[in-house]
Amino acid sequence: MSKVLELELDPKRMPRHIAFIMDGNRRWAKERFLPSVMGHQAGVKAFRVVLETCRQLGIEYVSAYAFSAENWRRTPGEVKILMHLFEHYAQAERRSMVENGIRLRVIGDKGGLDPAVCRELELSEEATAHNRALTLNLAVNYGGREELTQAARQLAQRVAAGELEPRDIDEELLASQLYTAGSPDPDLLVRTSGELRLSNFLLWQLAYAEFYFSDLYWPEVDANFVYQAIGEYQRRLRRYGA
Repeated sequence: MSKVLELELDPKRMPRHIAFIMDGNRRWAKERFLPSVMGHQAGVKAFRVVLETCRQLGIEYVSAYAFSAENWRRTPGEVKILMHLFEHYAQAERRSMVENGIRLRVIGDKGGLDPAVCRELELSEEATAHNRALTLNLAVNYGGREELTQAARQLAQRVAAGELEPRDIDEELLASQLYTAGSPDPDLLVRTSGELRLSNFLLWQLAYAEFYFSDLYWPEVDANFVYQAIGEYQRRLRRYGA
């Protein structure tokens, strides 16, 4: 079935950039009477499949919401588990990303992370810096409002220093101050688990994205899911307000 859906896709109308809100790991585990850590581990496995599927389809950019600035409110035990998963993912996937041409960029406030986690993520960023098959923007300790606030503060500092006139600030200049500078805006946002909100993710960048929501929990997604989301995207007419 997956191959049939893949063949139905128009290779000339592929999105350049897909953003994923990977939601439902804990609920997936709870419904199976499993500890939450197993839900997160299953979510990592699903993400590997999704990322490889996007690479095979020629998607140039993937942004994945892995840990929001609000997620620090979770129990210390769960936060510790998630940080360990990030550290392990950076180590375990580094060689594979290099071999498959995947470039890792961590977007978010890395300064707020555990030093060991930050170090492993930065090592993977350095090791994959010259890869061009696909760019993965991994959002860790990320908040959209915080990102915009930081960009505004940086521009205000330049104005105060006399380096910039207020009238010179336009959309392009503001976008250049965001974590995602250098990446095109997402064409498609995909969110799982039945939730219908952005949850403070890429608030500026998603202005004209198409949204695809699914009731599936993130650990349940596979290549077929990616084909379905892109198929729905290709059935839509993107007018950009025209």
